Amino acid sequence: MMKRMNIKEILARIRKTESPLKRQLLMVGLLSKLLEERDKEIPTVIGGCALSYYSRDVYFTADIDLAYADREALDTVLRDIGFNKKGRYWISDDLKIAIEAPASTLAGEDSPVEVVELGEGLQCRIIGLEDLIIDRMNACKYWNSEIDCEMVELLLTRYREEMDWAYLENKAALPENNTLQELNKIRALREQ
Repeated sequence: MMKRMNIKEILARIRKTESPLKRQLLMVGLLSKLLEERDKEIPTVIGGCALSYYSRDVYFTADIDLAYADREALDTVLRDIGFNKKGRYWISDDLKIAIEAPASTLAGEDSPVEVVELGEGLQCRIIGLEDLIIDRMNACKYWNSEIDCEMVELLLTRYREEMDWAYLENKAALPENNTLQELNKIRALREQ
């Protein structure tokens, strides 16, 4: 089990980290390590924090959204390291971090994830790029979210060469998404 001193050192490192995204990823790395030590699954970063990661800080979010099923284990770990529950968020005023677990799992067992190594034995798992794009395309189409439309275009342009297009197209064509037509329009514009 991670020694109390190591937890304190990591929390001190998080406090000293200037980049909000790096601070958020380190926090998820610490949570993941503490949950692993309790023989629990590790959470997956989703939402705005994942978008911030893939957009390389073009997009900023103040909170960390996690996909995690075992809320009791997560609640215990957050409480143990000094977070307080306020509504649906866990807050650390000291660390300037807010955490929410709005989803219990990622949609689909085949959902790829990105594992980010953070040093000192810490790592965090982030929703795969293609699934994040689908999520943002749904927000663009169904919620008329202009920022999400812009972020989809940015991500499709930035990651065009490494994108798993077959996976993305298959997910976009699913009835619950129904965004294949929009994906193809954006793709055609980007390839001109």
